[in-house]
Amino acid sequence: MLGTNGGGFFNANSAHPFENPTPLSNLFEMFCIFAISAGMTYTLGRLTGSQAHGWAVWAAMAILFFAGVTVAYWAEARGNPLLKGVDQHASAMQSGGNMEGKEVRYGIANSALWSTVTTDTSCGAVNGFHDSYTPIGGMVPLANMMLSETVFGGVGSGLYGVLIYVVLAVFIAGLMVGRTPEYLGKKIEAYDVKMAMLVTLVFPLVILGFSSISVLKDFGTSSILNPGPHGFSEILYAYTEGAANNGSAFGGLTANTLWYDTTIGLTMLIGRFLMIIPMLAIAGNLAKKKYVPPSLGTFPVTTPLFTVLLIGVIVIVGALTFFPALSLGPILEQLLMLAGKTF
Repeated sequence: MLGTNGGGFFNANSAHPFENPTPLSNLFEMFCIFAISAGMTYTLGRLTGSQAHGWAVWAAMAILFFAGVTVAYWAEARGNPLLKGVDQHASAMQSGGNMEGKEVRYGIANSALWSTVTTDTSCGAVNGFHDSYTPIGGMVPLANMMLSETVFGGVGSGLYGVLIYVVLAVFIAGLMVGRTPEYLGKKIEAYDVKMAMLVTLVFPLVILGFSSISVLKDFGTSSILNPGPHGFSEILYAYTEGAANNGSAFGGLTANTLWYDTTIGLTMLIGRFLMIIPMLAIAGNLAKKKYVPPSLGTFPVTTPLFTVLLIGVIVIVGALTFFPALSLGPILEQLLMLAGKTF
């Protein structure tokens, strides 16, 4: 967990009582998952000589994290409206919430919290089955990974996921004030923005590319357990977790086939290395530039305004790229569930 690897001695992973027996061990494991990656923002402040900047980046990550936890818990606590309590007129929602695929010793709250933590990083360890979550509850871990390890991220990848969006946020701020954007005393120019956009385009290209082929061909659809939008979500989740180097899954998909073994393996390679190379190009280019002292026109990267702008860029550039796919998967499934149809 400390290395955000996600592997375990038992196939049931952190749902197994020998590995994760109590709520206390559950809390400690989640702390380990976040410890290094969350601490990297403090390191960012130390290395750049601006601790306030590190806290501003951390704040953006924390807000996105709590938003994910809130939505996941809300969706799972409400449950499935088609499974009502004994008194059919007492409640329009499932009595006790959706406990399918969850351990009783953790309950809904700790399961929703874990699913958010493990997909905000590149961990992938699970204490429940994401495939059994409600459509919106399952969309939270899926959307977390689609942000490409932006919320705290992984130990192996560090901060580069969020730093890409920091570069784009500073660039957009520069456009709004009509001057060349600067970040940490280095001017952000066309080459840097091109490399940043290349990083943001590689991720959706590989995920949506392979997902679209899989839903059109028999060698892809034959592995689906659930029909309809949930089956699409299973495929989308498989390629998203591969590109995000996560390792969790919507377990209904039989991914042990020649097609999925090959393409998910390629997705892992592309999602890791083709995103690192442009980031290294940005780092090398900035290192060669001369330091420019901040002036009155420099956009400060230590304020709440910067945190809000960073969150906006992450949501707009990152999340909305996948919104059409999410609309065809978990969002459509949620609407159909409310209309009385499940998959």
